[in-house]
Amino acid sequence: MKVRNNILFVFTLFLYACNSSFSNSDKSIFKYNEAAGISSLDPAFAKNLANIWACNQIYSGLVKFNDNLQVEPSIAKSWTISDDAMTYTFLLRNDVCFHDNEVFENGKGRKVNAFDFEYSFNRIVDADLASPGLWVFNNVENCDGLYSFVALNDSVFRIKLNKAFPAFLGILAMQYCAVVPHEATDFYQVDFRRNPVGAGPFELKLWEEGTKMVLVRNNNYFEKEGNSQLPYLDAISITFLIDRQSAFLHFIQGNLDLMSGIDASYKDELLTKRGELKPKYLGKINMISQPYLNTEYLGILVDENRVSSPLKLKAIRQAINYGFDREKMMKYLRNNIGEPGLRGIIPRGLPSFDNDKNYGYNYDLDKARCLLAEAGFPNGEGLPPIKLSTNSEYLDLCEYIQHSLNEIGFDIQIDVNPSAALSELKAQAKLAFFRASWIADYPDAENYLSMFYSNNFCPNGSNYTHFRNEEFDLLYENSLAETNDYTRFKMYSSMDSIIMEEAPVVILYYDQVLRFVQPTIKGIGSNAINLLDLTRVKKN
Repeated sequence: MKVRNNILFVFTLFLYACNSSFSNSDKSIFKYNEAAGISSLDPAFAKNLANIWACNQIYSGLVKFNDNLQVEPSIAKSWTISDDAMTYTFLLRNDVCFHDNEVFENGKGRKVNAFDFEYSFNRIVDADLASPGLWVFNNVENCDGLYSFVALNDSVFRIKLNKAFPAFLGILAMQYCAVVPHEATDFYQVDFRRNPVGAGPFELKLWEEGTKMVLVRNNNYFEKEGNSQLPYLDAISITFLIDRQSAFLHFIQGNLDLMSGIDASYKDELLTKRGELKPKYLGKINMISQPYLNTEYLGILVDENRVSSPLKLKAIRQAINYGFDREKMMKYLRNNIGEPGLRGIIPRGLPSFDNDKNYGYNYDLDKARCLLAEAGFPNGEGLPPIKLSTNSEYLDLCEYIQHSLNEIGFDIQIDVNPSAALSELKAQAKLAFFRASWIADYPDAENYLSMFYSNNFCPNGSNYTHFRNEEFDLLYENSLAETNDYTRFKMYSSMDSIIMEEAPVVILYYDQVLRFVQPTIKGIGSNAINLLDLTRVKKN
């Protein structure tokens, strides 16, 4: 009878999710589309935003982010950090249970304890699993493959680092660090990706890959808001329409509650050139926007052992930075979605963002021409062609830059590559001039500055430009051990100014989180890493 009831419940959800008038029923189902698809519900593989969003509803960890990207308690109700900032001790709640599942005795989810975190973290670093999240524990003390995260008893969990790393607490809020029960991973093994068992506000009830996913309310979830049990929603319905124009039409018709981001196919239909909702949609849908921890840029390979083009000259790199109008580019090509890249690599939205510093590049053709002459190429005379590699998604931006720079004497030639090929060539340092972006994995500027540390040369690290500067390296190393935020942020600012002076990158723009939601949705919030948390969302 229980199995039959579950089947009927899922079938009912399926019908409700397909019905645009569902908001009038007695069930509250939140609906969104995931064009990119979901490849796994195992948090060990929560690498892309699609997987992260789904896993964030199913799992919980020691800590979590609020909308201001401050770290808050989750399963850990409190923690202490040693004076040397190398030992973290967490005290766990004793009222958190895993989802009910057949892997447990009588099908009832058992309590989460510190040994579950020890198991879950050891699972991430297991070479046989090959989790892309292995890097999150790079700073954990490691003796011959034995990592120093230990359950001292059921409610106390301790982690020791090999050196101070102020961003570590934020890393623990990532989905890679969610807790999973060994019973489920042992039972399902590789099929755990389709049979997730977590301790989050929702649990999986249906997944037809490429078609639909349904998550239902976890009635035993440990969090409350006042006297109200969370979550408020009864279910989440996720569709996988690949065509973004079709998803947009479903949203406008009220069949979806959320649309994240905006596509070129409908941006002019929805937004003015100032990036505001067009009058015909005011009051019919709500738009939430804020800075996104995503910096879009052009990278320049500055390794003299690998590049022989004029890009190895700082004056040429600076001339490119001065040679096009970012504000005009944003207005006409991006509908002012985002902020022109007139500053450094560190985007607005981070605590260390320094609004008073100005060490970026404005549009200045006179300076660009002077720098060309300084480099020995007055008006571009004798300057060889420069190839800019991109993918089709950013072709319009690159063509705009190409036209602007060619007007002052450059000969920029655009090479369009498939996204996967572009990423591979970039990672192998085989591109002299390329379009790229960096989305923060955790909310600390170190995330961006690590791209310019000389020990992080690709292909073994994220330094795709092969930038090397002794002063920068020393500041970077000192910042990792600095626990005083004010002092560390000053170091970050100094490093950012060095990058802008040496110009191994051309900052295009700082992206923006855009969420469009139906007026019936309340409490959805937003944050600078575009993490979706539906725990406190209500649907009227």
